[in-house]
Amino acid sequence: MRTVFLDLDRTLVDLQSFTDYDAAWADLRGLVDPALADAGPATGWSSSTRACMGVIASLPDGDEWRRASSAIERHETAAIGRSTAMPGVHQFLADLGDRPRAVITLLPETVARATLAHHGLDIEVVVGRDPRVRPKPAGDGLRRALEQLGSPASHAVMVGDSTWDALAALDAGVAFVGVHAPAGEFAALDPAVPSYPSLAEVAQAL
Repeated sequence: MRTVFLDLDRTLVDLQSFTDYDAAWADLRGLVDPALADAGPATGWSSSTRACMGVIASLPDGDEWRRASSAIERHETAAIGRSTAMPGVHQFLADLGDRPRAVITLLPETVARATLAHHGLDIEVVVGRDPRVRPKPAGDGLRRALEQLGSPASHAVMVGDSTWDALAALDAGVAFVGVHAPAGEFAALDPAVPSYPSLAEVAQAL
Protein backbone atom coordinates (compact mmCIF):
# COMPACT_ATOMS: atom_id res chain seq x y z
CA MET A 1 0.00 0.00 0.00
CA ARG A 2 1.58 3.27 -1.13
CA THR A 3 2.07 6.12 1.32
CA VAL A 4 0.65 9.36 -0.10
CA PHE A 5 2.28 12.72 0.58
CA LEU A 6 0.20 15.77 -0.19
CA ASP A 7 1.05 19.39 -0.73
CA LEU A 8 -1.60 21.60 0.85
CA ASP A 9 -1.91 24.94 -0.91
CA ARG A 10 -3.59 24.64 -4.31
CA THR A 11 -3.47 20.86 -4.02
CA LEU A 12 -6.07 20.30 -1.28
CA VAL A 13 -7.05 23.88 -0.40
CA ASP A 14 -6.49 27.22 -2.09
CA LEU A 15 -5.10 29.55 0.56
CA GLN A 16 -2.57 31.24 -1.69
CA SER A 17 -5.14 33.13 -3.75
CA PHE A 18 -6.49 34.76 -0.59
CA THR A 19 -3.16 35.50 1.11
CA ASP A 20 -1.82 39.01 0.61
CA TYR A 21 1.71 37.98 -0.30
CA ASP A 22 2.28 41.44 -1.80
CA ALA A 23 1.88 42.89 1.69
CA ALA A 24 3.92 40.06 3.18
CA TRP A 25 6.78 40.77 0.78
CA ALA A 26 6.58 44.48 1.58
CA ASP A 27 6.95 43.56 5.26
CA LEU A 28 9.88 41.24 4.52
CA ARG A 29 11.92 43.70 2.51
CA GLY A 30 12.58 45.65 5.68
CA LEU A 31 13.77 42.55 7.50
CA VAL A 32 15.97 40.61 5.05
CA ASP A 33 18.22 41.01 2.04
CA PRO A 34 15.80 41.25 -0.93
CA ALA A 35 18.23 39.20 -3.04
CA LEU A 36 17.16 36.13 -1.05
CA ALA A 37 13.86 36.25 -2.96
CA ASP A 38 15.55 34.74 -6.01
CA ALA A 39 16.15 31.35 -4.36
CA GLY A 40 14.32 28.28 -5.58
CA PRO A 41 13.13 27.04 -8.97
CA ALA A 42 10.80 28.84 -11.36
CA THR A 43 7.13 28.20 -10.76
CA GLY A 44 3.72 29.58 -11.65
CA TRP A 45 3.30 31.38 -8.33
CA SER A 46 2.95 35.17 -8.20
CA SER A 47 6.25 37.03 -7.93
CA SER A 48 5.55 38.07 -4.33
CA THR A 49 4.60 34.53 -3.29
CA ARG A 50 7.80 33.17 -4.80
CA ALA A 51 9.80 35.96 -3.15
CA CYS A 52 8.42 35.09 0.28
CA MET A 53 9.08 31.38 -0.17
CA GLY A 54 12.52 32.10 -1.61
CA VAL A 55 13.43 33.88 1.62
CA ILE A 56 12.16 30.96 3.70
CA ALA A 57 14.16 28.52 1.57
CA SER A 58 17.33 30.64 1.79
CA LEU A 59 17.64 31.57 5.45
CA PRO A 60 19.21 29.21 7.98
CA ASP A 61 17.69 28.54 11.40
CA GLY A 62 17.97 31.66 13.54
CA ASP A 63 16.28 34.86 14.63
CA GLU A 64 16.20 36.28 11.10
CA TRP A 65 14.35 33.18 9.83
CA ARG A 66 11.83 33.42 12.67
CA ARG A 67 11.16 37.10 12.09
CA ALA A 68 10.68 36.50 8.37
CA SER A 69 8.40 33.51 8.90
CA SER A 70 6.28 35.38 11.44
CA ALA A 71 5.88 38.33 9.08
CA ILE A 72 4.55 36.02 6.36
CA GLU A 73 2.48 33.91 8.74
CA ARG A 74 0.35 36.88 9.81
CA HIS A 75 -0.95 37.21 6.26
CA GLU A 76 -1.39 33.45 5.78
CA THR A 77 -3.39 33.16 8.99
CA ALA A 78 -5.64 36.04 7.96
CA ALA A 79 -6.55 34.13 4.77
CA ILE A 80 -7.73 30.89 6.38
CA GLY A 81 -11.36 31.94 6.70
CA ARG A 82 -11.53 32.96 3.03
CA SER A 83 -9.68 29.94 1.66
CA THR A 84 -11.53 27.45 -0.52
CA ALA A 85 -11.34 23.67 -0.76
CA MET A 86 -10.12 22.36 -4.10
CA PRO A 87 -12.87 20.58 -6.07
CA GLY A 88 -13.40 16.98 -5.02
CA VAL A 89 -10.95 17.05 -2.12
CA HIS A 90 -13.21 15.26 0.37
CA GLN A 91 -13.95 12.46 -2.08
CA PHE A 92 -10.27 12.25 -2.96
CA LEU A 93 -9.26 11.70 0.66
CA ALA A 94 -12.05 9.14 1.03
CA ASP A 95 -10.81 7.34 -2.07
CA LEU A 96 -7.36 6.99 -0.50
CA GLY A 97 -8.95 4.59 1.96
CA ASP A 98 -6.51 3.33 4.58
CA ARG A 99 -3.36 4.49 2.81
CA PRO A 100 -0.92 6.25 5.13
CA ARG A 101 -0.85 9.94 4.34
CA ALA A 102 0.83 13.18 5.34
CA VAL A 103 0.76 16.83 4.34
CA ILE A 104 4.12 18.37 3.43
CA THR A 105 3.76 22.13 3.13
CA LEU A 106 5.62 25.44 3.03
CA LEU A 107 2.98 26.84 5.38
CA PRO A 108 3.66 26.78 9.14
CA GLU A 109 2.23 23.68 10.79
CA THR A 110 -0.17 25.80 12.86
CA VAL A 111 -1.57 27.48 9.73
CA ALA A 112 -1.75 24.16 7.87
CA ARG A 113 -3.63 22.41 10.69
CA ALA A 114 -6.03 25.34 11.10
CA THR A 115 -6.69 25.35 7.36
CA LEU A 116 -7.32 21.61 7.28
CA ALA A 117 -9.66 21.88 10.27
CA HIS A 118 -11.52 24.81 8.68
CA HIS A 119 -12.36 22.60 5.71
CA GLY A 120 -13.01 19.41 7.68
CA LEU A 121 -9.97 17.59 6.29
CA ASP A 122 -8.55 15.00 8.66
CA ILE A 123 -4.84 14.34 8.10
CA GLU A 124 -2.90 13.54 11.24
CA VAL A 125 0.70 13.92 10.05
CA VAL A 126 1.64 17.45 8.96
CA VAL A 127 5.18 18.61 8.25
CA GLY A 128 5.13 22.38 7.92
CA ARG A 129 7.49 25.33 7.80
CA ASP A 130 10.19 24.72 10.38
CA PRO A 131 13.67 26.25 10.61
CA ARG A 132 15.11 22.85 11.55
CA VAL A 133 13.81 21.18 8.38
CA ARG A 134 14.99 22.38 4.98
CA PRO A 135 11.84 23.31 3.06
CA LYS A 136 10.87 22.34 -0.45
CA PRO A 137 12.46 22.11 -2.96
CA ALA A 138 14.64 20.08 -0.56
CA GLY A 139 13.20 16.68 0.36
CA ASP A 140 13.79 16.91 4.11
CA GLY A 141 10.11 17.34 4.92
CA LEU A 142 9.27 14.18 3.01
CA ARG A 143 12.05 12.29 4.76
CA ARG A 144 10.71 13.40 8.14
CA ALA A 145 7.23 12.19 7.20
CA LEU A 146 8.65 8.85 5.98
CA GLU A 147 10.22 8.39 9.41
CA GLN A 148 7.00 9.27 11.22
CA LEU A 149 4.93 6.88 9.10
CA GLY A 150 7.56 4.12 8.99
CA SER A 151 7.42 3.96 5.20
CA PRO A 152 10.28 3.52 2.71
CA ALA A 153 10.65 6.14 -0.02
CA SER A 154 10.15 3.46 -2.67
CA HIS A 155 6.58 2.91 -1.40
CA ALA A 156 5.58 6.58 -1.38
CA VAL A 157 4.22 9.13 -3.85
CA MET A 158 3.99 12.91 -3.58
CA VAL A 159 1.02 14.82 -5.01
CA GLY A 160 1.52 18.53 -5.63
CA ASP A 161 0.98 21.46 -7.94
CA SER A 162 4.44 22.98 -8.37
CA THR A 163 8.04 22.36 -9.39
CA TRP A 164 8.96 22.86 -5.73
CA ASP A 165 6.86 19.80 -4.84
CA ALA A 166 8.29 17.77 -7.72
CA LEU A 167 11.90 18.59 -6.83
CA ALA A 168 11.31 17.78 -3.16
CA ALA A 169 9.97 14.37 -4.19
CA LEU A 170 12.96 13.80 -6.47
CA ASP A 171 15.37 14.77 -3.69
CA ALA A 172 13.70 12.33 -1.27
CA GLY A 173 13.55 9.49 -3.80
CA VAL A 174 9.75 9.55 -3.86
CA ALA A 175 7.52 9.26 -6.95
CA PHE A 176 5.62 12.39 -7.98
CA VAL A 177 2.22 13.15 -9.50
CA GLY A 178 1.17 16.69 -10.41
CA VAL A 179 -2.31 18.17 -10.01
CA HIS A 180 -3.90 21.60 -10.63
CA ALA A 181 -0.62 22.80 -12.14
CA PRO A 182 -0.37 25.68 -14.62
CA ALA A 183 0.39 24.63 -18.20
CA GLY A 184 4.06 23.84 -18.60
CA GLU A 185 4.81 23.92 -14.87
CA PHE A 186 6.92 20.77 -15.01
CA ALA A 187 8.28 21.09 -18.57
CA ALA A 188 11.72 22.34 -17.54
CA LEU A 189 12.02 19.54 -14.99
CA ASP A 190 10.74 16.60 -17.00
CA PRO A 191 8.09 16.76 -19.72
CA ALA A 192 7.09 13.21 -18.75
CA VAL A 193 6.00 14.14 -15.21
CA PRO A 194 2.44 12.79 -14.85
CA SER A 195 0.08 15.66 -14.18
CA TYR A 196 -3.71 15.73 -13.94
CA PRO A 197 -6.29 18.52 -13.88
CA SER A 198 -8.32 17.06 -11.01
CA LEU A 199 -7.95 15.15 -7.77
CA ALA A 200 -10.43 12.58 -9.07
CA GLU A 201 -8.01 11.69 -11.89
CA VAL A 202 -5.11 11.55 -9.44
CA ALA A 203 -7.08 9.08 -7.30
CA GLN A 204 -7.59 6.86 -10.34
CA ALA A 205 -3.90 7.09 -11.26
CA LEU A 206 -2.83 6.10 -7.76
